[in-house]
Amino acid sequence: MALCGSSWLANEGSKHLCLLFWLFLNVWLFWKTFLLYYHGPQYYYLHQMLGLGLCISRASASVLNLNCSLVLLPMCRILLAFLRGSQKVASRKTRRLLDKSKTFHVTCGVTICAFSVLHVAAHLVNVLNFSVNYTEEFLALNAANYRGEDPRKLLFTTVPGLTGVLMVLVLFLMCTASTYAIRLSNYDIFWYTHSLFFVFYVLLLVHVSGGVLKYQINLEEHPPGCFHPNTTLQEDIPAPGILEEPFPEYTPEPFPAEPEPFVQNNVRICTQEPKFQSHFPETWLWISGPLCLYCAERLYRYIRSYKPVTITSVISHPSNVLELRMRKENFKAKPGQYIILHCPRVSALESHPFTLTLCPTDTKATFGVHLKIVGDWTERFQDLLLLHSNQDTEILPNFQQRNYPNDDWQCYKLRRLYFIWVCREIQSFRWFADLLCMLHNKLWQENRPDYINIQLYLSQTDGIQKIIDEKYQVLNARLLIGRPRWKLLFDEIAKCNRQKTVGVFCCGPNEISKVLHKLSNSSNSYGTRFEYNKESFS
Repeated sequence: MALCGSSWLANEGSKHLCLLFWLFLNVWLFWKTFLLYYHGPQYYYLHQMLGLGLCISRASASVLNLNCSLVLLPMCRILLAFLRGSQKVASRKTRRLLDKSKTFHVTCGVTICAFSVLHVAAHLVNVLNFSVNYTEEFLALNAANYRGEDPRKLLFTTVPGLTGVLMVLVLFLMCTASTYAIRLSNYDIFWYTHSLFFVFYVLLLVHVSGGVLKYQINLEEHPPGCFHPNTTLQEDIPAPGILEEPFPEYTPEPFPAEPEPFVQNNVRICTQEPKFQSHFPETWLWISGPLCLYCAERLYRYIRSYKPVTITSVISHPSNVLELRMRKENFKAKPGQYIILHCPRVSALESHPFTLTLCPTDTKATFGVHLKIVGDWTERFQDLLLLHSNQDTEILPNFQQRNYPNDDWQCYKLRRLYFIWVCREIQSFRWFADLLCMLHNKLWQENRPDYINIQLYLSQTDGIQKIIDEKYQVLNARLLIGRPRWKLLFDEIAKCNRQKTVGVFCCGPNEISKVLHKLSNSSNSYGTRFEYNKESFS
């Protein structure tokens, strides 16, 4: 916890409100489209043939168009960094919501999966109804060739049906590979299956070009539900009295080009058959913009990847942690920011974010990150750097630099820093101990020993041992056994900082995050305001 702000940490305050708004928007769009196809006169005959399957399939399609167009925007990191770092977004809370872009991406993905199930189920009903309700009266409206045609034939021989089946398979692979278990065990599977999104969008554009569902275009000449007699029936139906009277010799006004329908015996009779036309594909209007924007950004990232980054040193720490120090020309960053590391020798497509633990300064161009070896990508990266250290150490990673405004923190002054670190095992403290000791010694030399309050918590009590190294003696006194008593810590900090603003920054599991978020929103008797923030890699 600290008394200053960090722009890469996102405030949780408005996340749930935004999610509720997004849910309401999707439900409203679904219901509006449902009513259009249920009551729309242009869909009268199609609705008579397909029933509710038509309304549900088209309503879910409208929601899918919206989400398929917006799911790509949270992955445009350069665009988000520009918006986050510019003054065009004036509100600090609004800029922090941009750091929740990954949450929005996941929300759109879940929405796509849910409404895809509904869309597919509705279209399966439509395919069956096309076969069962085949009618020779409206040949242009039928998708089947004859009554009782095998629905599987319609599903696998038509363009919309075949592309729909392929999209379901692609979406199933992307959805299952996105689960936490697969991402944790084998990130490559998640990454490469997610790259199938381009195939999904190509199939989506082809899917809507089939023109199976049609609407009536001559509503004025043939109101829905009116009776249109064919040639045989017209001989048995007497003409209305108005047509039995002889025409006058002189007509001052010309006859209308097409006679309007008239009513006889409470039955509306038309003189023109209904005409049907396929819908103009509108999906490309939804997804073309975001898709082109994302492709342009990926191309820009590819071009930037050729700017070399020199690895100056690689340090192996305890607890399977690797410290990487690098240098790049014209690279600038602030504390709290992160970089996205992409190494072509490890993976052609994979890239991962890492928080900067060493920032470049005016006098020192070196910057660095600490990598916890927990997955296949970090394992291969470690093997590349350590096991093959005789090779050239200059590789071509791609770094995404994020620029931020000052976030209106000029009015705040850092008075004291509370650093609380919770680990399961004693060895986990060692890889960061050098930096903590260096910081502590520097503050003592500057006569500011109370500037930072370091507290280390060891949650597991099995095999307890102190950090016996002489240079780590300063940390031994700060090592506590057990878990932090967060409520007492918050009360103590609030008491020492009456009527002040305290920034709470969490980098850890969701269980701790929820506790800290709840305590930050709780009131206290000292007038201290806690602003909760959580680490977010957007």
